[in-house]
Amino acid sequence: MADTIETRLQAAGVTLPEAAAPAANYVPTVTYGKILQTSGQLPMENGALAVTGKLGGEVGVATGQKAARLCAINVLAQAKSALGGDLSKIGRLLKLTVFVSSDPSFTEQHKVANGASDFLVEILGDKGRHARSAVGVPALPMNAAVEVEATFEIA
Repeated sequence: MADTIETRLQAAGVTLPEAAAPAANYVPTVTYGKILQTSGQLPMENGALAVTGKLGGEVGVATGQKAARLCAINVLAQAKSALGGDLSKIGRLLKLTVFVSSDPSFTEQHKVANGASDFLVEILGDKGRHARSAVGVPALPMNAAVEVEATFEIA
């Protein structure tokens, strides 16, 4: 079997969910030329918000990494939808921005962001190596612990 994004998802035991509809007045993705930008994705699992709260408070780093991974799964679901169901159209992941709901003294946003980065490199291979920002914020929509957005090059 060929080594594709879909086969790597299968090997990781991940089934992409249906791309979530926007929760407010925005679109889930924008395509501009050969660039695909996703809106921020929350750690949704089985249609519900899976991880809420602040890192450095009620949420630990390992749980934050799980939340970031869930966000990355949802980013890929949005990309798949935008690309007509064909993830092979991803040329490269250019930039990942990870927002981490954090207590003021929490400074390990970069470790939380690794939950998304590690997953995307595992699934996309070299196409998944990316620039990244990991930003601590005081709050996220619906009390989500993490939110992730991505910028892709379209092949």
